[in-house]
This record gives sequence, C-alpha cells and structure tokens, in this order.
Amino acid sequence: MKQLLLDLDAVSLPSLDTFVVGQNAELAQLLCLFSEKTASQFGERSVYLWGEQGAGKTHLLHALAQAPHARYIAANAPEAQFQYTPEIDLYLLDDCDQLSAAAQIDAFALFNEARAHQSFFVAAGAQPPMILNVRDDLRTRLGWGLIYQVLGLSDAEKLSALERSAQAKGLGIGQGVLPYLITHYRRDMRSLTWLLGELDHYSLETKRPITLPLLRELLQRE
Repeated sequence: MKQLLLDLDAVSLPSLDTFVVGQNAELAQLLCLFSEKTASQFGERSVYLWGEQGAGKTHLLHALAQAPHARYIAANAPEAQFQYTPEIDLYLLDDCDQLSAAAQIDAFALFNEARAHQSFFVAAGAQPPMILNVRDDLRTRLGWGLIYQVLGLSDAEKLSALERSAQAKGLGIGQGVLPYLITHYRRDMRSLTWLLGELDHYSLETKRPITLPLLRELLQRE
C-alpha cells in the first residue's frame, strides 16, 4: 500500500495554486500573468526571484514550467537547454548562484535572445542580482527586470497551510501533531508537506490514528 501511495504522490506536480502565498501575494499575481503571457501589458518580461532555501523559488519555476510554451532550466542543465527555441517563450532559469562559468555565458546569451524575441524570462537564485557571484554582464541582465524576494512563511502560516492540506485530504489529525511537526522537522513547506503525506501513509500501514506518538515514531524511523 505504501509504494502505491508514493507512486500516486509522484505525479502531483507543483502548481501556482498549491503555492502557499503568505507575504508573496504580489509576486504570485505577477507570475500568473507570466504563465498566461499577459505580463507584457505592464511592460515587464523578466523577473528575478531570490530568497532562502525552501522559500518556494523552485516550486514557482516548476509551476510555470507546466505551461506548454515554457522551459525549466536547472543550473547544471546541458548546453542545449540554454539555446533559444522559437516555440518557447517562457524561460525559467533556476539556481543562478550555482551556474558554472560556461553556463553563465550560455545564460547571458539566452537572456539576450529571449529579450530580442520578446519572450519571458524568470530566474531565481539565493542572493539578489547585485551581489550574485556571477560574471558582471549576466548580473546586470538579471537585474534589468523586476526583482522579488520570496519571503518564507511564519510558523503560524505554515501551521495554517498544513491544516488546510490535512482538511483537503480528509485527514483526522490529533491534537499537538502539527505544532510538533513544524518545530521538530525541516522548516520548509516542501519538506513539511512531504512528511504530512508520509504520516498519512504510515497511519494507513499501521492502522493507527494520526497522533503525536505516531508522529514521533515516524520521525525516529526517518
């Protein structure tokens, strides 16, 4: 049963709808426009996202990549992924702070091609462009458009998001389980949501309700 449930989870792709907005409402609205290719009405075609690990940058890029006209590009992607392609008009470059010297050259060329053809370009990194450890010309290009810090959620927002997720799945959660979870596990929402799913699977496996002792037992197994 556990393997089947995990396989079903694997096909659940990131989306803008599943992004927990928190303090990022303006950014979420803008990226919806990018996904619909209507952001140009405001004169903007490039955005740079920065923030701490787990804030949701990669989730947002993968969500935008679900559009048929989009391409997600990891920092270590092969050179071919950095090539401009006419049928792609939304390029999504992740982890700019991890680009190799060669990939920085490719990213610079792709940004220029995308801009020349009025395509959309969204990039993400750990730091804002002005202090990003990349070549000067790429740093300048990444700072040309809008720049947003993706702000992490507060503990209260994480708790609220997990409660909504549990309710949507029809899970009965014992008292104290979710507060314990957000203070005794990795802090990012991706990890917390994953563990909530694992807790559901473990509850089904053991035929026991989701209680604090069950969570502690699962964490010991992890």
